[in-house]
Formats: sequence, structure tokens, C-alpha cells
Amino acid sequence: MKGSRGRLLIFATPPMFLLSGCAALKLGVMNHAGPIAASQWHLYVIVGIVLAFVAGPVLLLTPLIAWHYRLSNKHSAFRPEWGFSWTLEGFIWIPPIGIVIGLSVVLWHYTHVLDPYRPIASNQPALQVQAVGLDWKWLFIYPDERIAAINQMVIPVGRPVHISLTSGTVMQALLIPQLAGQIYAMARMTTQLNLATSRAGVFRGENTQFNGTGFQNEKFNVIALPPAAYDRWVAQVRASAHPLDAAAFAALFGKSSPLKPIFFSPIPPRLFQHILVRSGDRR
Repeated sequence: MKGSRGRLLIFATPPMFLLSGCAALKLGVMNHAGPIAASQWHLYVIVGIVLAFVAGPVLLLTPLIAWHYRLSNKHSAFRPEWGFSWTLEGFIWIPPIGIVIGLSVVLWHYTHVLDPYRPIASNQPALQVQAVGLDWKWLFIYPDERIAAINQMVIPVGRPVHISLTSGTVMQALLIPQLAGQIYAMARMTTQLNLATSRAGVFRGENTQFNGTGFQNEKFNVIALPPAAYDRWVAQVRASAHPLDAAAFAALFGKSSPLKPIFFSPIPPRLFQHILVRSGDRR
């Protein structure tokens, strides 16, 4: 009985690993939902094709040559006759040089396109969001709307979003795979990230920089809503949330992982700048 269970576990393990990767495909850059992530995916495809062109022949020919010149094959002994060949030299040098030059051009282009500080061209003004990494949660501040949220960022579809980031504790890293790449957040420093969504939906964000025992719980949802629905959400938060007073502000810096989002309205003016100064004082 124990042997049959062991064999069942052995045969079941590979499909389990394959199924566990489905979430990564669904929540990752392959299922991109914005222009930045789409450009990242295009770059990955280009690099993957080049990798297949470079590594494919090696992976294919190495076992074939090893099998052909195996010790037991007495009819195919390898007896090289050394000589010079322009054809062989060209095959050795020209493709690698072409690959390096081609990748240089591609990477130069995408380095500028995917610069996280580069604003996204649009006829709409960018929505300003300020993100603060805490232990172990994210605080998202909407300075123009005078509201804030813990572990939930709501944005309108089709409108650029400019995120200013800092940390209220140790260094952290924000990643929303379906929308944009990773950007670090550090105490008393400000980094920037620009992104946009091309469709409505719920996208996962998280901290990818280990920062203590609650690191695994520091995740949040990015909810992309149509513009009218986004305006209704802002109005609802303003009407139903509680103010971010001194007690609530002090509680933000406690070590906790809220089970559900928390909303604040109104918030103190220049809240993000105050956190920057406070983080510097703590250091």
C-alpha cells in the first residue's frame, strides 16, 4: 500500500508543477494588460527567439555528435585534418557579431521605451498616486482626491498613472507584472513609475524585496475601472472612509498585514512628504 502511494505521488508531482505554473501565466507579463507590460513582453519574445537561434543548434547537435562519435561506434572515429576555411570562419564569426549588433539596437530602443520615469504619451493628464511601502502593507495616497487606501490601488482604464514611491521602513520593491516592471522604494528617497491599463480588471501587485516575517503577505490588488466607475469609487471612499488622524497615522507604521483594504478620507496635506521626513528621522 505504501509503495502504491509512493508511485502515485511520483506520477502526480509533474502535473502538479505544471498546473502551479498556470497562475504565473495568468498573472504575469504574458497576460499583459497595459502598454508598458506589452512592450516588456515584446522584448521577451525577441530575446527568446534570439536565444533559441543561438542555443537551439547547440542543444540539438551536442547529443547527436556525442551519440555519433560514441566509443562503441567503431566506424565513425574522429580524425580531424586541420586546415583553414573562409566558409567556416565566416560561420563562426559573422552570426555572433550580427546577433550582438542586433541585440544592441533592440536593447537601446527598449531601454528608452521602458524607462520607468518616462511619462506615457496621452491626451489625458496622468493620475498622481503616491505609494509607501510599510511593514507589511502598501499605502496608496491620492493627493488630488485627498484619499488614501491600504493594500488596494484603483485606477481608471486608459489614463496614464504616475506613481511616486518611498518606504516607511526598509527597502522594498513594487511589482505589478501585468502592468509594469519592478521599481524599488527606499526610505527618504523617491522613485517613480509610469503605467497605464488597456482594459478593466483586477491585477496582482506585491513587494518582491524580502523585508521580514510578513513579507509573503505584502500583496495588493490593482483594480482598473472605467472612468465613470472610478469617479464613483472616489466619491464612495470620500463618503464612507474615516479620516487619517494622528492615531491612524501612527498605526500605519506598526507591523501588521491587514486582511482587507482600509480606506482613509480626508488625509492630511503633504502626507507623502511628511512620511519622507519621518522615515529620515527614524534612520
